[in-house]
Amino acid sequence: MIDLGELRSCTRCDLSVTRQRVVVGSGPRHAPLMIIGEAPGRNEDEGGEPFIGRSGALLFDLVHDETGLTRDECFVTNVVKCRPPANRPPRRDEIAACRPWLLAQLEESAAKVVLALGNTAARAVFGYVEGVGVTHGRVVALDAASGIATYHPAAALRGGSRVVDTMRADLRIVRQLLVAP
Repeated sequence: MIDLGELRSCTRCDLSVTRQRVVVGSGPRHAPLMIIGEAPGRNEDEGGEPFIGRSGALLFDLVHDETGLTRDECFVTNVVKCRPPANRPPRRDEIAACRPWLLAQLEESAAKVVLALGNTAARAVFGYVEGVGVTHGRVVALDAASGIATYHPAAALRGGSRVVDTMRADLRIVRQLLVAP
């Protein structure tokens, strides 16, 4: 069981010096879908929840459209629980420092499907070497769940309809995994 007090006061890496707060995650721990992003951004660092900015709005519009699930029916977290300065990608040492927290969340989860968003999450969760442009849509078996990676919604905000269309296709696979016996 994750000790939230210990997590919220974590100083395992240098991100603890620059963060406003630790962004643990949100949603029911026993949700059917666990969504994992890269790291909190400015909005998340200020608000204390993952995916609460424009990327989150797009993400949950797409999730609802393609799976029928609302944000409140998903557990949402990040690989790294503190915002990297200037929203840079987290470094390997920061990912390694947060890894025990992420593994504990995965272990405590009862999710049927784990959705990794973007290269950092796909590599940290599924061990991919290749980028999401190659690995998106692949279904991987986890201990008690299926996993799939897709683009981060920030990439869709930058990349437009092609990226959104790919995310939609990947989320249709998520829907099939959620209803499979």
